[in-house]
Amino acid sequence: MKLKLDENWTTTNNKQPLFDEEVERYISVVPTEAQYQHSLHPFYCFVHFGMNTATGREWGNATETVSDFTIEKIKPAQWIKAVKSAGAEGLILTCKHHDGFCIWNTGTTDFNVMKTLLLTDVVKTVSDECKAQGIRFGVYISPWDMHEQTYGTPAYNDFFCRQLTELLTDYGKVFEVWFDGAKGAGTKEFEYDWERYYRLVRTLQPDANIAICGPDIRWVGNEAGKGRKSEYCVVPEYLTRAETIQKHSQQTVDGAAALQRISSSDEDLGSRAVLSKNANLVWYPAEVDVSIRKGWFYPGGGKVKSVKKLFNIYLDSVGNNSFLLLNVPPTEKGLIARKDRVRLKKLGAKIKQVTESPVIEQSLGELKQSDGYIEFKFDSVKKVRYCIIEEDISFSQRVEAFDLFLLKPNGKYKRVYSGTVIGMKKIIPLKGNGIGAMLIIRQSRSTPVIKKIGFYL
Repeated sequence: MKLKLDENWTTTNNKQPLFDEEVERYISVVPTEAQYQHSLHPFYCFVHFGMNTATGREWGNATETVSDFTIEKIKPAQWIKAVKSAGAEGLILTCKHHDGFCIWNTGTTDFNVMKTLLLTDVVKTVSDECKAQGIRFGVYISPWDMHEQTYGTPAYNDFFCRQLTELLTDYGKVFEVWFDGAKGAGTKEFEYDWERYYRLVRTLQPDANIAICGPDIRWVGNEAGKGRKSEYCVVPEYLTRAETIQKHSQQTVDGAAALQRISSSDEDLGSRAVLSKNANLVWYPAEVDVSIRKGWFYPGGGKVKSVKKLFNIYLDSVGNNSFLLLNVPPTEKGLIARKDRVRLKKLGAKIKQVTESPVIEQSLGELKQSDGYIEFKFDSVKKVRYCIIEEDISFSQRVEAFDLFLLKPNGKYKRVYSGTVIGMKKIIPLKGNGIGAMLIIRQSRSTPVIKKIGFYL
C-alpha cells in the first residue's frame, strides 16, 4: 500500500487552506468553561419517572389527577447504583413531563407528588443520592404543560419560571438543564419565552449547560442512538434556535417512532462548505439521547436493548465527538428493573475494558511542521483492539481528515481506518496484530493540537 506520506496537513492539506482568515474564524470558536467541563464527563443517564410511570403511558392525556399516581415506594439509591455501574457520571431526572405532574415539593401547583401516597420530594431524594454517590445531577422540565390552566397565556411564562427557579435553587448544583420543544397537535399557539428561561438558568446555575432547546448542547437529530459520520462542534449559530421552533418538534406521542429513523438531510452541519456560508458560528456539541427500551417511560415497549447494541451506541456517541444520554426508566415499584440493571452493568464492564490494557498513551500537544505523520513503536507484537484520539478542544476542533495505519509483524503498514473529524474523542475499534502504528493527519484547520492518543489491547 502506498502511504502517501507527503500528502498531509503540513504539505497539501487536501488542497484546503491551512492558514487564512477564514480558518482563523473557524478555530476562534471554542467551548465555554462549562462546555469544556461537560466534555470531561460525556456519558450520563436520563431517568424518566412520573405520572406516566404509574399510568403506563408515554404521554399524558390531560385527564390525570393526583389519585392516578399510585406509586408508594421508590429506591433512588438503587437507581444511582445502576447508573454508575454503566460507567455513567451523571443523571438527568424528568422533574415534570408534558402532563404537568411535578415530582418535587412545588409551591406552584397542587398537581404534585406531595399530594400523593408517596409523599416524597423525588427531586430531593434523587439529587441527594447523586451527591452521596458522587455523580452529577441534572433536570428536565417540560415547557408544555397539559394541566396548568394558564398555559397559552403570558402568565404561563411567569408560572414556568417559578417552577424553574425552585428546581435551580433548592436541589444543589445542576450540570445540565434539558428543555424539549414537544407540543401536541392542536395545542394552543403559544411562544415560550426562551430567552427569559436562559437568563434564569445563567443566573441561578451559571455552570449548567442548557441542552436541546438551548444554546449549549444540541440534539443529534434522532432518538436511535446514531451520530453523523462527521460530527462537528463548530456549527452555524442558527442551529441553537432550530429546536425551539414548534414545527420542528414532536407533536404527537407516535411521532417518537419517526425520530428513531435516521435522516441524512442534515448530515453536514459543520464542514467548511457550510461554515463559509454562515457569518455567525458557535461551539454547539451534539448529545445523543436514546432509551434502553423502545419507549421512555417503563415499560417502554418491554424489550431491552442488548449489551452489544448499547456498546455500539456508546462508540457512535462518546466515541464520535458527542455526548451520550441513555434513558433508564424505573418501574411502577420504584426500582430499575433487573434486566435493565444487568445490561447496564455489562455495558459498564465493556466500556472499562476499552482502556484497561494500554499499549501506548501519549500527550502530543500542538504538532510541529515535522509531524506530518507520527509513528508509534510497540515493545512487541500486540493484538490492538482500540485506538483513542482526543483533540485539545480549548483550541477548537481542527482535524478534518486522517488515516490510521498498523505496522504489521512483516514490516509493512496496513491502513486500518480513514476518518474525518476527531474533536472531543474518537474511539476506533481495530482488528489485527501490529508492532507499531502511524497516524497521518491529512487535513486540518491550522496546526492540529492532539491532547492524547492511546492504543489498547
